[in-house]
Amino acid sequence: MQTFMKHQLERYAERLKELDFLLSREDIMADMKQYRVIASEHAEVTQIAGRYALHQTLAGDLHTAQEMLQDPDCDDETRQMAQEEIASAEQQMRSLEAELQCLMLPRDPDDARNAFMEIRAGTGGDESALFAGDLLRMYTRYADCVGWRVEIISANESELGGYKEVVLRIEGKDVYGRLRFESGGHRVQRVPATETQGRIHTSACTVAVLPEPDENTAAVVLNPAELRIDTYRASGAGGQHINKTDSAVRVTHLPTGIVAECQDDRSQHRNKAKALQVLAARLQEKERNEQAAKDAAMRKGLIGSGDRSDRIRTYNFPQGRLTDHRINLTLYKLLSIMEGDLQEVLDALQSAREAEQIAQLQPE
Repeated sequence: MQTFMKHQLERYAERLKELDFLLSREDIMADMKQYRVIASEHAEVTQIAGRYALHQTLAGDLHTAQEMLQDPDCDDETRQMAQEEIASAEQQMRSLEAELQCLMLPRDPDDARNAFMEIRAGTGGDESALFAGDLLRMYTRYADCVGWRVEIISANESELGGYKEVVLRIEGKDVYGRLRFESGGHRVQRVPATETQGRIHTSACTVAVLPEPDENTAAVVLNPAELRIDTYRASGAGGQHINKTDSAVRVTHLPTGIVAECQDDRSQHRNKAKALQVLAARLQEKERNEQAAKDAAMRKGLIGSGDRSDRIRTYNFPQGRLTDHRINLTLYKLLSIMEGDLQEVLDALQSAREAEQIAQLQPE
């Protein structure tokens, strides 16, 4: 184990003692908000300190076995046992070190949050809108597989059954952390249903994934004087009621021109609340991007322009191939991926992120 990593892990052991003391204090236990924060950190630190303690135990076992092996009076049976213990301890220690590296990586507090996902048709006309519908189906099916709840906030359908734009709210465990790198340009290569001569067309959609703002921290404060709220009649399925009432709501943030709308509920009040949530998420994302630009940081997940050349991923249907260009990942199981089998793709993106973070932690 590298020295810098060992020093960091020793700090966790010390921090665990401090947290144990804090959790024993009556004033901390009386303040539930403070107690929950400390208890959450305690659970995280306990996991890391516990794995490090196991690593130290294995290191002691390894040292004992090595001394046994060097003993000139050691018989063949004892020597073989010592060699087996050494091999086992070294393997377990390597595995623990890799696990500890991941556990020690800085965590983005947004990763655990629910998320808004925006899918928009880009270059390619009707085919792009149809592909937006395919992406919606892909993400919805993946969400079903992992137990997430999906709610369509607003949708602008195309004439052929796809979507010019659709906004989702996805609720569940670690939604934003898993989907954050889906943001960007998604390019599709296939023969459109409207193509009579069998030619392959290239179209594009953009996907944006935004963390749902935390209501308790109020990261973005909306000034009512800076908002224009319009109501209108919703379109789409809904029976007679939906055509008779102005239940759909569109909220415009005047200083930035950012717009959010919601029409999925019969209640104008609830639609307004959801639209304001989406607007807050978009404003928060705008602030995050501006801060990243100031820090000159290359942030993954840029939304892109929707142009064919601006893409993070290509879906090639004739070859049954998916390629993620950021991590040079190519998989030849496109049909199953389009049915929601995104686990391997998302795992690869997560691993690439962790590798980058580990590299940044290494001392120069």
